[in-house]
Amino acid sequence: MNDQPAAKSGRISIPEYAMALAHVASLRSEDPYRKVGAVAIDHANRVIGTAYNGLAPGYDPPPGFWDDRAARQKYMLHAEVNLCSLFTRGTVRLVAITTKPCTSCMQMLCAYGIREIYYRDEYEGSEADAIAEIYGVTLTRLIDYPHAGL
Repeated sequence: MNDQPAAKSGRISIPEYAMALAHVASLRSEDPYRKVGAVAIDHANRVIGTAYNGLAPGYDPPPGFWDDRAARQKYMLHAEVNLCSLFTRGTVRLVAITTKPCTSCMQMLCAYGIREIYYRDEYEGSEADAIAEIYGVTLTRLIDYPHAGL
């Protein structure tokens, strides 16, 4: 596995690669307030899938839906939920997410057996750190990764 920083190996690490892909995935989010992307990498360092936060497939929101953030939040599917729909327990080595998982998403990632999670942006009110500690999950903030001019 190549997780060495770019300076040592001449190429970006797997977590950096995953975070760059998560950033690109976040650009697909239809949420005007918070765009979150996520990527799952398997044990052979292959991308299992990418996901972003948004509405359930096929739902066409009525006019004005995006105007009231508080009213529409309960309908949004988090990027982690969408991502976990793409794999089965034990098949993922690491997940990279552009925002620290909320408490519920962190619980779900642990239930899927993910032991290594990277995130870019902090999320107020999340209990992800405490959950990671109790379950022995590595939760790492990663802000230095290639942005490919974005």
